[in-house]
Amino acid sequence: MAVSEKTMFVCQECGATYPKWSGKCIQCGKWNTLVEERIRKSKRSVGSDRTEVAFTRLSEIEAAGDFRMQSSLDEFDRVLGGGLVAGSSVLLAGDPGIGKSTLFLQLAGRLASQGRQVLFVSGEESAEQIKNRADRLSIRTDKINIATTTDLHDMISLINREFHSFVIVDSIQTLRSREFDSSPGTITQIRECVASLQDVCSVRGIGLLLIGHITKEGAIAGPKVLEHMVDVVLHFEGEKNHLYRILRAEKNRFGSISEIGIFTIGGTGLEPVENPSELFLSERSSGISGQVIVCSVEGVRPILFELQALVADSTYGVPQRVSSGFDQKRLSLLLAILEKKEGYRLAAKDVFINLAGGLRIGEPAIDLGVACAVISSLEETPVRDDTVVVGEVGLGGEIRSVPKLDARMNEAVNLGFKRIVVPERGAGNIAKLSEIEVVTVSSLPDAFKAAFV
Repeated sequence: MAVSEKTMFVCQECGATYPKWSGKCIQCGKWNTLVEERIRKSKRSVGSDRTEVAFTRLSEIEAAGDFRMQSSLDEFDRVLGGGLVAGSSVLLAGDPGIGKSTLFLQLAGRLASQGRQVLFVSGEESAEQIKNRADRLSIRTDKINIATTTDLHDMISLINREFHSFVIVDSIQTLRSREFDSSPGTITQIRECVASLQDVCSVRGIGLLLIGHITKEGAIAGPKVLEHMVDVVLHFEGEKNHLYRILRAEKNRFGSISEIGIFTIGGTGLEPVENPSELFLSERSSGISGQVIVCSVEGVRPILFELQALVADSTYGVPQRVSSGFDQKRLSLLLAILEKKEGYRLAAKDVFINLAGGLRIGEPAIDLGVACAVISSLEETPVRDDTVVVGEVGLGGEIRSVPKLDARMNEAVNLGFKRIVVPERGAGNIAKLSEIEVVTVSSLPDAFKAAFV
C-alpha cells in the first residue's frame, strides 16, 4: 500500500475542500476561511484485503443492563440521562470564563472520590494553576493525574501507560498531531486528534471528556464533523453577571436532550440547584405591570420563572422588537396576533421581552404568558401575583393545550400559588387539586380577564 500526499485548501467553517485557494468558500459562503493543508491518501486496489463481515440477528442481541456510571454531580447526571457511559465521548462547549474547566475538575473530583482513576490533560494551563483551582474547590485526592501537553502522541502514550477510567482534555483545540503540518485547531488536526483518542478510549472502555471553544457567533469552534464524531454535545451557558449556569444537551446518543442542569457559582465552585423555581422567583416584585409567572417543562422537570415585558412609544422610525431568552420570530408572531385578532395597536410601539435571570426557553407553552405580559405593560394593569399562566396561542387567537399540566400545577402548588390559568382544551384530563384554583380559558380575551387584577 503506497501513501501519497497532496495539498488541498480546507474551509475552516464547513470543512469543504478545494484544489486551489479562493477568497470565498462556495459551500458556506464565508470569506477568507480557506487554509492550506497537506492531505495524505493511501492507494489501495479495490477489493484487496477483503474480509467477511458477520451479522447478528436483532432478536439474538441481549440488552445491556445498567451501563451508566453516576458521578454524584446530580445536575450533570440529569442532563446525560442518568450518568456517564463507559467508553463514550462527551464534548462540553461554552463561552470563555463560563466555568467549563471548573465543572470538569469538579466532576473529576467526584469520580475520584468513588475510587476511579482520572487523567486530566491540559494544553492551556500549567499544573500549578490546576492545583490552585483544585485547592479552591477542596479537591484533595491521589486518584487524579495531571498532565500538561499539546502533543497527541504523548497523550496517547500516557493513556496506554496506565489505565484510567476517564480522560479529560482541556481543550481539544490545543491538541496537535505530528503527522500533519497544520496548526492546532484546524479541521485536519481536530478531526485526527478526536478520532485517535476515540479509538484508544473506546477499546479500553475509557470515558473521554473534551472541552471545546466556541466562536463569537456561539457555535462550537472547528468543523461540524466534530459534533458528529462524539456521543454527547453539551453547552454550558449563562450570563457572567448572574450567579447561575445552565447545562444543556444538544446531542445525546444515550438519552434525551430536553433536560437541563442548573448550577450556582461561588467561591467554592459550582453547586447543583435542586429547586430552580425557587431560585428564579426569589427576586420577583408584586404589583408591577408587565410581569407574569409562567411554567415551562424541561425534560420531566417543571420550572416556574418570571417573564417581563415593556411596551413603550417608539422614538425611532422603526419600532424595536427585542427579546432576551424568547424566540424573536415567535414574539413577532404573537404581536401580529394581538394586533390583527384582538385590535391592540402595537405597530408603533417598542416591545421588549425578558426572561428573568437570563433563561432561554423555546417551549410554546409560555406564549400566553408573553401575551399577558405585553398587554399588562401596554395598559398598565398588573397580572395577579398569585397566578401562574400557561398556554400556547394559535394563529386565530385561540388557546391551545399544552402537555404535562399535572406537573405544572403541582409545581405551582409547591411554591404557594393559588390560581393557574390553563387552556380549556385538555384541562378535563387533569386531576383537580384543592390547593389551587384552575381557571380554564379558550381565547385571549378570556385569558386577560382571568389573569389581570
